[in-house]
Amino acid sequence: MDQRAVRTIGVVAPGRPAMLDDVEPAPGPGQAWVSTEWTGISAGTEVALVRGTDPQHRLCWDPDLRSFSSHGPPAGYPIRGLGYMEVGRVTESRTKTLSEGSLVAMAFGHRTGRCVDPAATVAFPVPEDMDPLLGIYLAQMGPICVNGLLHAAADVAGPEAAVDAGVRDRHVLVTGAGVIGLLTALLAVHHGAAAVVVAEPSPERRAVAEALGLSAVDDSDGQAWLAVKQLWRHGPGDRGADVVFQCRGHDISLATALKALRPQGTVVDLGFYQGGAPSVRLGEEFHHNGLAIVCAQISRVPRGMAVAWTRTALATVTLDLLRARGGDIRRHLVTDVVSFDNGPEFLADLATRRRGGLQAVLQVTPA
Repeated sequence: MDQRAVRTIGVVAPGRPAMLDDVEPAPGPGQAWVSTEWTGISAGTEVALVRGTDPQHRLCWDPDLRSFSSHGPPAGYPIRGLGYMEVGRVTESRTKTLSEGSLVAMAFGHRTGRCVDPAATVAFPVPEDMDPLLGIYLAQMGPICVNGLLHAAADVAGPEAAVDAGVRDRHVLVTGAGVIGLLTALLAVHHGAAAVVVAEPSPERRAVAEALGLSAVDDSDGQAWLAVKQLWRHGPGDRGADVVFQCRGHDISLATALKALRPQGTVVDLGFYQGGAPSVRLGEEFHHNGLAIVCAQISRVPRGMAVAWTRTALATVTLDLLRARGGDIRRHLVTDVVSFDNGPEFLADLATRRRGGLQAVLQVTPA
C-alpha cells in the first residue's frame, strides 16, 4: 500500500511533547486526502496527557469491566497523536462525498494531513462564508457542549426532547469560564434560557464572559452559590438554579454547582477531576435537596437519543451558534494563533503553566 509522510504532535514521555514523523495511506477508491490548515488545542485533555496525570496513564483501564484499577499496566508512552479540533482542505478526492477544494472540520488530531474515508469518519463541511478557523469547534468541541444541553433536556423531557428543553425559560448556572463553559453558556442563551450566570474564579475569564454579554460572578472563595441563591428565588425554601452545567475540572466547582441548585435540580457535569473530588460532600445539599448529577461526555448522548443525535446533528447545532455569535467567539475566545511547528513548545508551556489563555489554535503552513 502506498504511504505518505506526515508530521504529528505527540508526547514521547511525561512532560515531553514533540513533533513526530508518521505515515498515512494514500487515498484509495471512496477516500480523500485532507491537508490540515487549522488545529485547535484542548488545554484540559491535552495538558493532562502531556503531564501524564490522566487516569489511563496512572491506572489500568479494563474495557470489558469499564473500570480502572492498579492491578495491571497503565497506558504507556509515546502518545503518537493529540488533538481533536481540525480544519482541513480536501486536496485530492476519489469519492463523490468530498469535493476537491472543499473545507471540512474533523477530529483526527494534530497532524499535517489525513487519508479520510467519509463512510467511516464524519467530515463536516465548513461554510465558505464563515471564518474557517472557527471550524475547529464543529467536529468535537461544540458537540461536547451541545451534548451537555441534550443531557439537561433528557433529564426533564425524556429521550424525545428537543435540544432546548433543558434550558428554555429556566435559570442556568455555568461553573467555569473556559472554552467549554463559555460555549455552553452561549448555547443556553441561544436556546432561550430565562437567565444565565457564569461562576468563575479568574477575573480575566470573568471579563471574557462579560465581553460576550454573559453575567459572571466570582467563585474564587467557593461562595458563588450564595449569590445565585440570592438572585433566583422561586418560592419559600426554593432558591437557586434549575440546572448547572459544571465545566471546570476542579471539585470545588462541583461543590459550588450542588450548593447553587434549587431542590431537585440537576448538575450536568462536563468536568474531569484528575485529583478526585474530596471537596464534594454528598451528605449535605445533595442529600437534603434531592439533587442529581449526570455525566455528559461526547462518547455518548443520553440513552435513547443516539439515532437522532449523531455527531453531524450535534455539529449542526454548533454551526447555528457559530453563525449567530461567530464574530464574538473569534474575538474573545481565540487567544493564541501559533505555527504548527511551534506546537510542542506551546504545549510544554501550557503544561508547566508558563502560558495561559483560552483557545490556542495551530496554523499549518502548506509544504
